[in-house]
Amino acid sequence: MKIIPEHIRVRNLNYIIRCAEETDAEQLAQIRLQIDRETTFLDREPGEGMLTPSDFKQLIRTDSEEPNRLFLLAETENGTIIAFSRCEGSNLQRLKHKVAFGICVLKDYWGFKIGPKLLETSIKWASANKLTKMTLSVIETNEKAINIYKRYNFEIEGILKKDKRLENGEYYSTIIMSRFLSDYK
Repeated sequence: MKIIPEHIRVRNLNYIIRCAEETDAEQLAQIRLQIDRETTFLDREPGEGMLTPSDFKQLIRTDSEEPNRLFLLAETENGTIIAFSRCEGSNLQRLKHKVAFGICVLKDYWGFKIGPKLLETSIKWASANKLTKMTLSVIETNEKAINIYKRYNFEIEGILKKDKRLENGEYYSTIIMSRFLSDYK
């Protein structure tokens, strides 16, 4: 399912939210590696679970063909990808009503409301496609993200205690959050 690209200006940054295309695969593979080096908020250590440009092409192709999948990105006016998000649904009948949301933003672009804009666009898309639930998981230390999700009416459904072990040897909990969409019955 496609969305209409949206042009956004926050302070001195102009960026576009649009659907990912196969031609974005090379850049996506590179920024995913960069983001993994910049933050401990994601599931991966740098270099783990690598996706090649070919992997990204296949993912983009699949996401564009399935009605309960969405692959968005944010790019600057000069075409540099600075963030991406995905909504991934299931083909199983009992799970078709919901999608899992995930997001990555380059650290230099934190604070430009890119995450909230990708989330907002995803919520609108999910509602328009008659999905009834969005889920996500977030590490307990990412308080800024947790507060953003709460602002968008996500609620905590559970906590996976000591779910992640970071490089420092410490264990951290994963918070499971969800939002029921307005068309929920």
